[in-house]
Amino acid sequence: MFAVFKRARKATLLAVTAISTFALAACDPIAMGGGPSINTSKPVPVALLVPRGSAQSGDSVLAQSLENAARLAIADLQGVQIDLRIYDTAGDPTRAAAAATEAVQGGARIILGPVYAEAANAAGIAAAKRGINVLAFSNTTSIAGGNVFILGPTFDNTARRLTSYAKAQGKSRIVIAGGNNAAGIAGQTAIRNAAAQSGATVVSSIDYDLSQTGVINAIPQIRSATTSGADALFLTATTAGALPLLTQLLPEAGVKPEDIQYMGLTRWDVPAQTLALPGVQGGWFAMPDPGKAKGFRDRYEATYGSPPHAIGGLAYDGIAAIGALVGAGKSDALTAAALTQGAGFQGTGGIFRLRPDGTNDRGLTIATIQEQKVVILDAAPRSFSGAGF
Repeated sequence: MFAVFKRARKATLLAVTAISTFALAACDPIAMGGGPSINTSKPVPVALLVPRGSAQSGDSVLAQSLENAARLAIADLQGVQIDLRIYDTAGDPTRAAAAATEAVQGGARIILGPVYAEAANAAGIAAAKRGINVLAFSNTTSIAGGNVFILGPTFDNTARRLTSYAKAQGKSRIVIAGGNNAAGIAGQTAIRNAAAQSGATVVSSIDYDLSQTGVINAIPQIRSATTSGADALFLTATTAGALPLLTQLLPEAGVKPEDIQYMGLTRWDVPAQTLALPGVQGGWFAMPDPGKAKGFRDRYEATYGSPPHAIGGLAYDGIAAIGALVGAGKSDALTAAALTQGAGFQGTGGIFRLRPDGTNDRGLTIATIQEQKVVILDAAPRSFSGAGF
């Protein structure tokens, strides 16, 4: 669901994007994507596009979790009425476009979802014709922009947080190691961009084939790169992918965590078995505010009898943002200018905000693993003047 989708936005959004760029440069209050006028004294029609009907395993559970989380958020709103309308997309771009068209024709003033990048891109194109903004659950930055904003956590955001923290700790010479698949390449790009923004230096970037042989063959290259004055090794690998093998073989080859700071672009605490790996001890990674995340999980489970899907909270976040804006009583609450207001919103994992380019910032905690337990090194910021921003 979070696969990188490289296809460029369709031509029908080019005019919107061009207007967006001009508006940003001119500091015009009507920003990119525009948006409809609403009557905040009446229920605001919100469309929720979910992947129900898909043949892909787990999509029905995901769809229900997103709907449940949205309804939980609505129940938490004070003085704001939301008319939630559910549309099934089956995870298909054509059906997503049709659902978006039906939703805006039916009066929806904003769209939440879909999940998959290609479907979200299609929904965005359809909604742009009516000037309706889309808050997609994707984390694929290549579809963001114009009237499409992504709510999913991004490599760019995580990389910015970690490199900024590393720089503050005196770790500014980074070796990147990542897979040569689409996600790995996107991760490496995010780290390089974040390093440039924070003032850190990328000493070397090593990629490898996603196979046992590919990882083994990359170990000497990574070891060699870390001898050139590097003080941090940034890995894009996931716990379900190359991370266990990398963190076993690298210390054995002399690239020891006590000599060079390991950092991870993905979470190293999930699944819990990862905490027992010797090579991850002392490594840094980023995660949502654990207190906020636990609070949401507990409330969801108490309400619905089972835990939420891993990304179910994104629907809650979307409703929370909409509710906060509508609650201010302004008719332009769902325009792009309002959606991208700098203060951001409170979500299930802490603060977040939508950026003018359609991506997002999320306040993240920096954590490490000590004696097979997660230890917080730097708490998630409470505002966007905090660390990493």
